[in-house]
Amino acid sequence: MPVNTKKTSENSKTRETNQELIPLTKWNDYYDYPTVGTLRQLVYFEATNGFSKVIRRIGSRIYLKVSAFFEWVEETNRISAK
Repeated sequence: MPVNTKKTSENSKTRETNQELIPLTKWNDYYDYPTVGTLRQLVYFEATNGFSKVIRRIGSRIYLKVSAFFEWVEETNRISAK
């Protein structure tokens, strides 16, 4: 994985990072939403909601590909807007 460059802002928990994969359990260290519980539900139903594009499994750990997550959000919004 790429070297992590973090920069914490005073008004937000969001951190700037070059990290492409984030462990599911650490998602809220970088982004406020969605919560880890919501992400776990998305992973559980990955076969029916298309979230499998976002998930990378390494051993028993689940990582989320950041760019794929935001693409998935946009794709899901386009489908539901029709």
